[in-house]
Amino acid sequence: MPIRIQTADFDVSTELLAMRQNNPKIGAVVSFVGAVRDINEGSAIAEMTLEHYPGMTEKALAAIIVQAQARWNIFDTLVIHRVGPLQPMDQIVLVAVASAHRGEAFAACEFIIDYLKTEAPFWKKEQTPEGARWVDARESDDAALNKWK
Repeated sequence: MPIRIQTADFDVSTELLAMRQNNPKIGAVVSFVGAVRDINEGSAIAEMTLEHYPGMTEKALAAIIVQAQARWNIFDTLVIHRVGPLQPMDQIVLVAVASAHRGEAFAACEFIIDYLKTEAPFWKKEQTPEGARWVDARESDDAALNKWK
């Protein structure tokens, strides 16, 4: 279950290929890539800065993945989350899940991103024409999480 918190961008194809190598039992890999939008809550976004607590964030992500592994028969997971200043269209996060069949991979990937959006300790600050503002979890993120409880 690789978990990486990093400032550098990532290449999705390279990451998914590495995940599949050396495991011929994998029949499905499902991935989610989150990107910085240029508009949020009606304001133009010039930049988004993500912060985290090293160690604490990785531990929270590992706990989310352990829950996914307990619910579904999955072979491997990968979470890469970027921190630092990001621009619109930059990739923020990659969540990938490998399993024998697509159903388990889709469900586990959605579960991990729903929990990551609401439970992982990341702090987001947006730069808008009106000034800087912290971003809270949205109600839709909380609603997505509640379907797994």
